[in-house]
Amino acid sequence: MSLIHCPTTTTTRLRHPPLSPTVKFTVIKCCSLTSPVTVVNGNLEMTSSDKNRNEIRLGLPSKGRMAADTLDLLKDCQLSVRQLNPRQYVADIPQLSNVEVWFQRPKDIVRKLVSGDLDLGIVGLDTLSEYGQGNEDLILVHDALAYGDCRLSLAIPKYGIFEKINSVKELAQMPQWTAEKPLRVATGFTYLGPKFLKENGLEHVDFSTADGALEAAPAMGIADAIVDLVSSGTTLKENNLKEIEGGVILESQAVLVASKKSLLQRKGLLDITHEILERFEAHLRALSQFTVVANMRGSSADEVAERILSQPSLAGLQGPTISPVFRKIDGVVRADYYAIVICVPKKSLYKSVQQLRAIGGSGVLVSPLTYIFDEETPRWRELLSKLGL
Repeated sequence: MSLIHCPTTTTTRLRHPPLSPTVKFTVIKCCSLTSPVTVVNGNLEMTSSDKNRNEIRLGLPSKGRMAADTLDLLKDCQLSVRQLNPRQYVADIPQLSNVEVWFQRPKDIVRKLVSGDLDLGIVGLDTLSEYGQGNEDLILVHDALAYGDCRLSLAIPKYGIFEKINSVKELAQMPQWTAEKPLRVATGFTYLGPKFLKENGLEHVDFSTADGALEAAPAMGIADAIVDLVSSGTTLKENNLKEIEGGVILESQAVLVASKKSLLQRKGLLDITHEILERFEAHLRALSQFTVVANMRGSSADEVAERILSQPSLAGLQGPTISPVFRKIDGVVRADYYAIVICVPKKSLYKSVQQLRAIGGSGVLVSPLTYIFDEETPRWRELLSKLGL
């Protein structure tokens, strides 16, 4: 039976000169009797009990849109999660032996990657950046899983003293903000928010944490500005708030992250990570492509290839595949048509069909792709480089 960590929180106000005069922090305490990591010369090291754990643990979001989209991605990559009871927090993936799936809150996934309770995890880049805080043991395996898109932004009211403020630079130059009367910012991002505003010249800032709809905070008079996640921006507009130039702190989407120590020390983890990465890469690359098949009259494969490659949208991944189409004419088998197969970007489909027609293509068939496997994904080489392997 695995240890269950029971975090408790207390909130206090601490003075933190590198960030701002006063910042509210949430302190996390754990009631576990033992910890899976120890500190050696300032570095996290696995304890012997954690090193002896045989299972590889993958943390997935437990609720919400991110959870549903993550399960959909895994299913599309033939890595369906098997959960016998929807109330259970532990599941498995039949295609990946010795892998346990742990459903957790995204911020707990990051914390447990650092502590050694998890080996791999899928979270938003915003969550990783906020709760990972640049920890060197957290290593990005895939930085663009193509869902969960949003941005972490600073937003201010459209009215009052902010009406003519349209950039972070202008906000920082406002004379109103003093040590006695700082800019009040409501946010749940108590690491990224202070760091960003300090780097942009805002010295006098008071941060407060809040749950729920932060957009109401300025109208209620409890904050001057907010730092929050934005998708379409509609909610900000409906609450008379605006994003300003230079105010985007982070562009975020779902990412695959791993513990560096686990990758180097956990038996079998590197191979599992390689397989997951290959499946993700192949599927995500295929999402943006169509397979196009067409017939084209020609005197030879070389002559047809010359015509195809003269068109900028018809080059395919490495080039077209060209095969003779055999027909029986007057009792004689001949190949006066050629079948061509290419991959084209979805956004260029109609343009590609037009170009095919212009050079004599006909009978154009279009099919979606499921996977495109490269000889070796560049992200795998990057990962090995980060690990010094």
